[in-house]
Amino acid sequence: MFNKAKLFIQLFKNMGLRYTIYRLWHIVDQKAGLLKKRHPINPPSKSHISKEQWQQQTPKFIIDDRQTLTDAKNPTPLLQNKAERIFAGEIQFFNYEWKQLGLDYNWFKNPDTGYIYPHTHWSQIQDFNPANGDIKYVWEKSRFSWLLTILRYDYHFEKDSSKFVFDQIENWIDNNPINIGPNWKCSQEISLRTFNWLYAIYFYKNSSHLTEKLWQKIQHTIYWQLHHVYHHINFSRIAVRNNHAITETLCLALSEIIFPYIPDAKKWSKDGRKWFEQEIEYQIYEDGAYIQHSMNYHRVLIQLLSFGFKISEVSNKHFSKNAYHKAYKTLDFLYQFVQTQNGHLPNYGSNDGALFFPLSDTDYRDYRPQLNTLHKILTGKDIFEIKEDFLLNTQPKNTFEKLTLKEGIVNFESSGYYIFRKNDVFTFIRCASFKDRPAQADNLHLDVWLNGQNIIRDGGSYKYNDQNNLSEYFFGTQSHNTVSLNNQHQMQKGSRFIWYYWTKALSASTKIEGTAYTFKGKISAFKHLGDNIFHEREVIINENQMTITDQMINTKNLIAKQLWHLSPNNTIEIEAIENLVTLQPEIIDSYFSSYYGQKEEQKGYGFSFKNKIITKISLPK
Repeated sequence: MFNKAKLFIQLFKNMGLRYTIYRLWHIVDQKAGLLKKRHPINPPSKSHISKEQWQQQTPKFIIDDRQTLTDAKNPTPLLQNKAERIFAGEIQFFNYEWKQLGLDYNWFKNPDTGYIYPHTHWSQIQDFNPANGDIKYVWEKSRFSWLLTILRYDYHFEKDSSKFVFDQIENWIDNNPINIGPNWKCSQEISLRTFNWLYAIYFYKNSSHLTEKLWQKIQHTIYWQLHHVYHHINFSRIAVRNNHAITETLCLALSEIIFPYIPDAKKWSKDGRKWFEQEIEYQIYEDGAYIQHSMNYHRVLIQLLSFGFKISEVSNKHFSKNAYHKAYKTLDFLYQFVQTQNGHLPNYGSNDGALFFPLSDTDYRDYRPQLNTLHKILTGKDIFEIKEDFLLNTQPKNTFEKLTLKEGIVNFESSGYYIFRKNDVFTFIRCASFKDRPAQADNLHLDVWLNGQNIIRDGGSYKYNDQNNLSEYFFGTQSHNTVSLNNQHQMQKGSRFIWYYWTKALSASTKIEGTAYTFKGKISAFKHLGDNIFHEREVIINENQMTITDQMINTKNLIAKQLWHLSPNNTIEIEAIENLVTLQPEIIDSYFSSYYGQKEEQKGYGFSFKNKIITKISLPK
């Protein structure tokens, strides 16, 4: 009981009064049935405009009908193959794995576990029950991002798949009654579904398969989707406060532009725009880092900014100058991590396969198309030749300078990211004090890349909710290139995405002397194991030679272990020494998840030591 009280105090200190009060209220709100009352089942029909009226006075969106698009035609075999697989009933999950769902798909079924969610109000759906599996597998098709592949296929191959597209949308509407089932649980998923439906409605604006009857069905469902987002917005703005809040507030902010004929949209948009600006200000740090400590979620932010800015510009209802300046700064941050050979970034932080708008055929780990789009919107210039469809015909409101990729030391000190780039070697070290919820227990993690290949690497995420409990390994210290203590995490793991006793950076510095780059950092960690425990790390890089010194302070009789996770089939040489004695490596479990839901074994080594270890690493030449 005493320990639970201590953890509650920890949670309160970390997350603050606003979060704590809201979480308690949300429990009451749910159990008292107030959520059900605000989000009714079988709500009244909403019809505001006929299809013909809408066609005659179509509000602004990213695209209009397909005949107005001017992108160059590029009918590639890869795009054709993707479209044909979708037509045959397959869906690409998390932008990697194809699963055969069939054309008569049960939208309530988890294709990974076979579990079928009950037809009950969304507030009663359990989304973190390991027996059910990861609910993201249910949401993936209902997000409708795959529609954009069909639209792109039709455009580049000059086909018409509007019947297939509208049949799928209507099938979803008929089988997912308002506020019933798992696909109504997450407001972000609802927002994304709305966005992707809009792409289809505009692209096939003049299709005969968009009948008046279907139009009214879609408008009714979209109204209640927006209603859901607005009346549950505080969950994302207070309890979650990450990319969910950006997505949902953006959806509301744009609602009056896209749906001017819905009377409620005026208020939704006014509040949504205010909240969106607040989230941009809060979630993008002053040095451009992103609140979620995740490269992939940072790209999610980039796509959402591109989407929102594009619509605001074509409608001449721009966001504030601060939003554009923050966008430019956060784009520069992510750009500095890119590997120019392939567009990859470190597999750092939560990586759930999210790519909301798949508007190119590049690999999911290639960030270049999305970075280029926002850069084009902000500067009018390209930074990569690889581009996305349907977004680049724009005149930027604010013309920023073209970004440059920096060599040598690039530090984002206030957020705790330290980069060194020279010739073909790229290293990234994390040394942070968290002011917002950490995603993974990975302080002083070291990432090393050679010729664009990640050779000393972060394990990734795998799954958020799996039956074998591997998620704790991927989120925890054991999957990172840092030091564990008594095989424990740097922080104490709580439920879901909660960590207690957040680590704290006490010092960090970098310098270059001659050909050698040096990083020195110190953190406070392992508070759940003892008081005043510190980890100091020094990294020296000289050409293809690295020397890493780890020192643990005030660990008493606890055993430290230096952890290394290496790509397979590499020729990296590692030698570790403590008190002039060469240590024998321990083979440790090591997994790498480059794509959500996928994992592979890799080389893993651990060196147990008492207080101080000096490790020399020779990189391949």
